[in-house]
Amino acid sequence: MSGEGRDKVAVVDLTGIILGETRVRLLGFSPLESMVDRVQAQLDRAAEDDAVKAVVLRINSPGGTVTASDIIYQAILRFKREKKVPVVASFLDLAASGGYYVAMAADEIVAHPTTITGSIGVIYQDLSLAGLYDKLGLVDQSIKSDRFKDIGSSARLLTPEERAILQSQVDAMFARFLATVRAGRPALEPERIRVLADGRTYVAEQALANGLVDRIGYMEDAIEAAKRRAGITEARVVFYVRPGDPRPTHLYAGADPAPGGGSALEALERLAGEPGGPRFLYLWTGW
Repeated sequence: MSGEGRDKVAVVDLTGIILGETRVRLLGFSPLESMVDRVQAQLDRAAEDDAVKAVVLRINSPGGTVTASDIIYQAILRFKREKKVPVVASFLDLAASGGYYVAMAADEIVAHPTTITGSIGVIYQDLSLAGLYDKLGLVDQSIKSDRFKDIGSSARLLTPEERAILQSQVDAMFARFLATVRAGRPALEPERIRVLADGRTYVAEQALANGLVDRIGYMEDAIEAAKRRAGITEARVVFYVRPGDPRPTHLYAGADPAPGGGSALEALERLAGEPGGPRFLYLWTGW
């Protein structure tokens, strides 16, 4: 890649939906890769290379599961603490919800001029099939130990009491998101963060004006920021690819403009491949 010299800036790619487990594809072909595994492998490679003086997180993601987002966030913090190198986030098309959460581990955020970001919040996704059950004459015969054991069952609607329980859990996960943003954006007052965290997305200019990102620019600008923070003037830009994967030929190679790695159907397949039933997500569902 670009640049000369022994020092390196490693690009860690976070493109697609943030998942914690490898899943078999519903439509066959190759399995859907866990982003947690992929990012951790890249960080491990960078940690083992003494020539890596800085890392750029290339983020193009609508978010994903709460736990996977937090695992990656913690992995980046741990990498920074142990490797003692700066990390700069570069936002491409989309860095929303869990994608933004992960970026809070970075020392600086550079948003592409056309980036959509924000969507700070939590969603509990559930689907009731009660009406379909009635239409087909299906009857749920589950036997449970107590009244809340089947909370979120697709066979029936939630009761008001169950809704309150789930809302309390969403609120707790939302509080964690807010605390993570406070840690990552210390210049923002907690009250201001809460106002911005109503779930909406922001274009790059809005995100900059609201203090959610540090500057607007391109991958090249993020790399320059990483070098500046590392105190170096020249460096090679490196990507870590697995055997058999195509080698990147430019800074944006592999950063699929359709988060999820291809078509909308393929992206939906990724979510459907996660463990079935209700789930808590740091995800912008509007994409």
